[in-house]
Amino acid sequence: MAGTILVVEDEQSIGALLRTYLERDGYQPVWVRSGEEALTELPRHPVRLVVLDIGLPGMDGFEVCRRIRAASTVPVIMLTARDEEVDRVAGLEVGADDYVSKPFSPRELVARVKAVLRRAEPDRSADVLVLGSVELSRQGREVRVDGESVELTTREFDLLEHLMGHPGVVLSREVLLDRVWGMSYPGETRTVDVHVGQLRRKLGRPDLIRTVRGVGYKAVRP
Repeated sequence: MAGTILVVEDEQSIGALLRTYLERDGYQPVWVRSGEEALTELPRHPVRLVVLDIGLPGMDGFEVCRRIRAASTVPVIMLTARDEEVDRVAGLEVGADDYVSKPFSPRELVARVKAVLRRAEPDRSADVLVLGSVELSRQGREVRVDGESVELTTREFDLLEHLMGHPGVVLSREVLLDRVWGMSYPGETRTVDVHVGQLRRKLGRPDLIRTVRGVGYKAVRP
């Protein structure tokens, strides 16, 4: 499968059509019909991208996007029945990555999904990640600091790889638990703090991983 896409759309015909086309391209759509459902389902699945309608019953798409962005870096494509600049600007200001006006071609929407994912996710073909004096080899699962090898546990390596693969991007503890430990991991977010502390100590570069108070962590260039 190409990954999970959360579709937030209250119109039966549009939601069903999007689900069909996403499934044809190998994605696993999770379709909900309200903003409240979207916020409930998002942490339950390894969602790669959210397709979010603005005109939802109850909580509108702008507020949903704002709440998603407060806790996650998952890409968001917003849908609206109106092609108005004020809506486009508002959507981008609350953190949307792209904007599609109704009516739209389902094929175009799927193409937009692929384009946003290419921009948002790191290039997995790049074997070596470098941040300052820290060098990480994905295939070799090796980490070196100033040319000297550093021994990391499996989780420490995976956590560092994810952070270095998104330099400058703030990643919440919940997102890191999802992407590094998996949704089935029973631990609390405190385990992320513990592993970050271990990484800082082993790498000898405490400033490489910066704490963003109340949100999470980000890898920073020296």
